[in-house]
Amino acid sequence: MDWIKLVDGNFRDIKNLAERAMDQLTIEELNYAPNEESNSISILVRHMSGYLKSRFKDFLTTDGEKPDRNRDAEFEGTYTTKDELLKCWNSGWEVLFATLDDLDEGDLEKTVYIRSEPHKVMEAIMRQVVHHSSHAGQIVYIGKLIKSNQWKTLSIPRRQSEQFNKGMMDK
Repeated sequence: MDWIKLVDGNFRDIKNLAERAMDQLTIEELNYAPNEESNSISILVRHMSGYLKSRFKDFLTTDGEKPDRNRDAEFEGTYTTKDELLKCWNSGWEVLFATLDDLDEGDLEKTVYIRSEPHKVMEAIMRQVVHHSSHAGQIVYIGKLIKSNQWKTLSIPRRQSEQFNKGMMDK
């Protein structure tokens, strides 16, 4: 199995999950934070995008914590339109996917640096899978909190597992 394609698919699933949650929300809801210590989905979008750009731009040749990244600024502000939010969101993912497209299996044993700490390429990529899947889960959770009874499930609806499993066996 091609590991890079597998990871690419995992990242695309993470992106898709978060987007399906965000599709259900207005810009006001995307900017909502449950309390002052919590992040809004907008903040998570800005952080995830900044993280992807920093880690994956010039991935094999420069430190993953770029000197021009302002991490603290990723946790401030809101967006005025959903298009603005999605433009930021997609800009980070584009950097990631372009980098993954350029990698080959021989690159997996190379060493890259994140905050001057050495990591094998495979290890550095898995670190990002974990990081982004946790934030995608936060996006889904915040969306569910906001929408409550109006939330459209992103997987098997509650109390319908048996129907789903039966349908799978009938195939």
